[in-house]
Amino acid sequence: MKSRAVEKQKIEAYARSLLDAARGEGRAPLDVQQIRHAVKFAPEVFEVLARMSEESDLELLQQVYDDLRNMLDSEDETVTVDVTTAVKMTPSLRKKVRDKCEHDFEAPIFLVEHIEPSILGGIIIEAKGRRRDASVRAQLVNIRKNLSTSFVGGDE
Repeated sequence: MKSRAVEKQKIEAYARSLLDAARGEGRAPLDVQQIRHAVKFAPEVFEVLARMSEESDLELLQQVYDDLRNMLDSEDETVTVDVTTAVKMTPSLRKKVRDKCEHDFEAPIFLVEHIEPSILGGIIIEAKGRRRDASVRAQLVNIRKNLSTSFVGGDE
């Protein structure tokens, strides 16, 4: 059995290695968030990621994710819905989103929540290749676009 001191040294070495690499790439805060989420990963996810890394196939990760989602969607009646908000959803909002999506898709819903402060407010819902963007950022873009194409002024 490993001693606590050896384990502590390994932990610090891993953390320092990641911090140094992340700083070198200019994304230390992002990497900290990714590690926080990785803590929740199932062992099979780590196994696949390690194998992909060994095979130098990590650039295929997005395509693997897309295929996995398509396979799951075709084999399971549960619909995976990505929900993006500017702040963490309250239990009340989460229930409303789930209920609305269950009604719209006529299927059980698995919510995948994302927090993206840059949307400023509102919500973005993505499922089954469809996207509904009711974010404040999207509304501001539409307002800017409409204003830029509008004739301002008169016959003076």
